[in-house]
Amino acid sequence: MARRLLGADSATVFNIQEPEEETANQEYKVSSCEQRLISEIEYRLERSPVDESGDEVQYGDVPVENGMAPFFEMKLKHYKIFEGMPVTFTCRVAGNPKPKIYWFKDGKQISPKSDHYTIQRDLDGTCSLHTTASTLDDDGNYTIMAANPQGRISCTGRLMVQAVNQRGRSPRSPSGHPHVRRPRSRSRDSGDENEPIQERFFRPHFLQAPGDLTVQEGKLCRMDCKVSGLPTPDLSWQLDGKPVRPDSAHKMLVRENGVHSLIIEPVTSRDAGIYTCIATNRAGQNSFSLELVVAAKEAHKPPVFIEKLQNTGVADGYPVRLECRVLGVPPPQIFWKKENESLTHSTDRVSMHQDNHGYICLLIQGATKEDAGWYTVSAKNEAGIVSCTARLDVYTQWHQQSQSTKPKKVRPSASRYAALSDQGLDIKAAFQPEANPSHLTLNTALVESEDL
Repeated sequence: MARRLLGADSATVFNIQEPEEETANQEYKVSSCEQRLISEIEYRLERSPVDESGDEVQYGDVPVENGMAPFFEMKLKHYKIFEGMPVTFTCRVAGNPKPKIYWFKDGKQISPKSDHYTIQRDLDGTCSLHTTASTLDDDGNYTIMAANPQGRISCTGRLMVQAVNQRGRSPRSPSGHPHVRRPRSRSRDSGDENEPIQERFFRPHFLQAPGDLTVQEGKLCRMDCKVSGLPTPDLSWQLDGKPVRPDSAHKMLVRENGVHSLIIEPVTSRDAGIYTCIATNRAGQNSFSLELVVAAKEAHKPPVFIEKLQNTGVADGYPVRLECRVLGVPPPQIFWKKENESLTHSTDRVSMHQDNHGYICLLIQGATKEDAGWYTVSAKNEAGIVSCTARLDVYTQWHQQSQSTKPKKVRPSASRYAALSDQGLDIKAAFQPEANPSHLTLNTALVESEDL
């Protein structure tokens, strides 16, 4: 067949079908961005519950000292293929006891009973995932996770499915027609301008996508994503299925590093809902969705004193409390001052206290003359500031003289100050309600004390 189609001199380019298929399943190296995405997928899967309904492996009784966590003797590789071609991911895993195996695509577990994928496991620990005809939807990251009581481990292989260019040569011929390819030397050197050139298309793939967001009303919201694909995909945004149009509050930007951003400022209650980002190019499309929750804007209220500071007096050496109550939204910050000096921190003797109900207290243990003066408390929040001032007086404690002191005799008098003695004025005696107290009536004879 080859000789008839190409001639005897060109038939040497055909061997058997297997080398052709090996060449098509081309291995490639993933980019650093894709590697970070793969690492994040593996990290989450190793810490997430899995569906064990299809498990056929049962752990045996293995002594703890003989147990061994799973490890890969051969890891998955990355492949780049054309649409419609078969592909097989293969690795080899070991561990004691024998690990259970789970397969995932883009973080979602693949059922062992899947009709599209064939999952196999050999006695030597070789595990494989095979599909006979790849579609554009098969493009993605395939992860295998091995688990036993000693631990979990995973590795990922990237599959890039390229769309077939109908105008050029297809890498796989339609069924029933042989695949014909020109000699490699002739295609490079002949310079045939009429020969169609194979264009390579890559379906969009999101390397970075945000999760659900909660933003306070009036604030800024930013949604960042990064997408790969060939040709460069076009991005569009939808809110609850309706297109998001750029305006003064909604901006769509693309940075030099390829990160696309949807920026909303200020956020309103109308911006809440399900956002979908759709990336489209000639090879297909891809999308992701997230929910934006808009929290109600907190009403700001300036601070208000419910109870103000009161002027206070205290005896020297006694404790004293300067108290008040202030409310505001959000809860205000409290500042204390004595005269023009700020009280920034508490000490063992002077401490500042505040609770969740707005009660504020300045506590002084063992007041002294130096503590006397004007005290100011200020409350401040985003809506305003308010202050209150009160005076603290500290007086010397009065000590009565010993009762053994000899009482002094005084000259009686009709005056209210007749009770004045060397110890001072006896106020109670001086202001008796009786009009003519009997003990203050005049005697005809004056009596003088020995000291007068």
